[in-house]
Amino acid sequence: MKKYFYLLSFILLAFQTYAQQDTLAYAAQRVKVNSLLQERSNKFGQYDESLAQRSGIFGWQTKKDIKNSNEILRQVVLTDNNIFKELKVLMDYKDLQNQQKVAVADNSQTRIEAYMGTIKKLQDQNAQLKEDLDKKSKGGLSTYIIIFLVLIMAGGFYFFNKKLQQYEKRTV
Repeated sequence: MKKYFYLLSFILLAFQTYAQQDTLAYAAQRVKVNSLLQERSNKFGQYDESLAQRSGIFGWQTKKDIKNSNEILRQVVLTDNNIFKELKVLMDYKDLQNQQKVAVADNSQTRIEAYMGTIKKLQDQNAQLKEDLDKKSKGGLSTYIIIFLVLIMAGGFYFFNKKLQQYEKRTV
């Protein structure tokens, strides 16, 4: 019994450690997504500033200003793509966690049903053993009574036979 307890404890500890590692990976992924969102926000702020820059004659934007704005906008789009990729990984972690919870719940349900079956089986065996014990105790008493009566009859027959022989010796 101790072996099973230690084995169960070890399995639960290993599962808890695995779950903590998974939670740490999920938290690290969230930090990564949040940093990408902050980076995107900063780049978008730079894009707004670049749109306001007008270094050309009469306050017009030059080709260089427009190229700079387009480059910043391209980097915002690349950051958005990275955010989507990292969010996909984050969602995969979440799906994995949900699958693990379902698996643990199913496993727990299966174990509970197995325990209930074992308990029912043991209760049935216990009832059968009690019934057998009651039958044996009742049967044992009647057996003793029968043996006692047979001994009394045998003793009575013996004494009756002896008296009969003595009576026959006297009459002869």
